[in-house]
Amino acid sequence: MLLFAAVTWQVAAGGPLRGLDERAGAALARPDGDSPGDAVAEFAADLGHLPVAAAVLALAAVIAVLLGRQRARAERRIREGAPAGARGEGEADGTAYAPGARHPWMPPSAAATALAAVPALVVPLKAWTARPGPDGLPLAAGEGFYPSGHTATATVAYGAAALLLWPYLRRTAARRLAVAFALLLNAAVGAGLVVRGYHWPLDVLGSWLLFGPLLWALSGALTGRSRGPARRRPRAARAPAAPDR
Repeated sequence: MLLFAAVTWQVAAGGPLRGLDERAGAALARPDGDSPGDAVAEFAADLGHLPVAAAVLALAAVIAVLLGRQRARAERRIREGAPAGARGEGEADGTAYAPGARHPWMPPSAAATALAAVPALVVPLKAWTARPGPDGLPLAAGEGFYPSGHTATATVAYGAAALLLWPYLRRTAARRLAVAFALLLNAAVGAGLVVRGYHWPLDVLGSWLLFGPLLWALSGALTGRSRGPARRRPRAARAPAAPDR
């Protein structure tokens, strides 16, 4: 957050970092380009639109709810009918005790709350900094371009989608792939916004610095339980030895 405060101060006060940022943004921007690379950049920038990002998060939430309910039913059957010492599927690695297993609607609700916090934080900051956008983008009254709302939306939505599915991915490789995919999407959105001339680079960086800690806090709420120590299966008591004859 200190780094975010420093960047925001440079942007609001028109410091030397802002001048460097605008020169770099002008050199990278291709708002009128029509090459295949420019089309890819435009597509990547569109991934930061709220309807697109929210739809991805909603899909991940539905999957998480269904898997959570399935796991809750499995645990209930085990508690009601399994012999002493029996364990549920996934207990060995701690995933059976993910927060969503017994309350499947809680993780999606937390993720939706985090996404709803994006405009609540971004809109006042845009109005306060009142930073003009790259050439050709008008600045309406009470608006600004810092921090980037598209970047913030993508950061929270795609990051939260990966976190919702995390407890149900048993293999480490699958978990790493989910995190890498979320990072790749966010990097693509940020690059697309700069290349297409919709935002300055610091607009993108500011959103990452602001909502990265929020996503980290959400990570602790959604997956902290599943990172706990594994529960070991109690050993069955040995049968008494047969008497010698």
